[in-house]
Amino acid sequence: MAIVAPSILSADFANLQRELDEMKALGIRWAHIDIMDGHFVPNITVGIPVVESLRRVTDLTLDVHLMITEPIRYARRFCQAGADLVTVHLEADTQENILEAIREIHAMGKKAGISVKPGTPAQALEPFLDQVELILVMTVEPGFGGQRFMADMMPKLSALRDRLAQVNPGCLLEVDGGIDAVTAPIVKENGAGVLVSGSAYFRSSDKGRFIADLAR
Repeated sequence: MAIVAPSILSADFANLQRELDEMKALGIRWAHIDIMDGHFVPNITVGIPVVESLRRVTDLTLDVHLMITEPIRYARRFCQAGADLVTVHLEADTQENILEAIREIHAMGKKAGISVKPGTPAQALEPFLDQVELILVMTVEPGFGGQRFMADMMPKLSALRDRLAQVNPGCLLEVDGGIDAVTAPIVKENGAGVLVSGSAYFRSSDKGRFIADLAR
């Protein structure tokens, strides 16, 4: 069974606690939180205070995706705010600083992930494969919800699945971008175990059925 992590980027921001309560009632275990700084990606979303507020009202796993420049500046603070897992982007800083951010996340007792944009090849992740608990493959260009799924990312996903089987078999593969009932089977066939869904989940007329279809 896949883990489904609805992205609150598409939620009703006036009623986030209600959204999280509904997710838990449906058996969802993870909530995906996209942090955007308007610099690394062309959009601005939420920050540390929102993560702190969500932590106070839910025991869901908070899967925090930092789409920000130089994530080492904030990785520790997001851990302190209540993130259970913090994912940083390979492209957001130097290799040395990204590895240091991962070490800081681990020092805080949290799980660390690393993400890549569509244009970044799987091979670029090689120095990080045995350092993280999760790898996030973007199947859209990061920055905005509601984009179309990029099927040409599947060779990258399957290559990472095969490589992780050799060097870090416990590492989860996550996908984010255009995930719905049609695309979910495709990404799972190529190794994804965590599926982020934003617009498709929150616009669904039957969220329980939607989650069941994605997870199975």
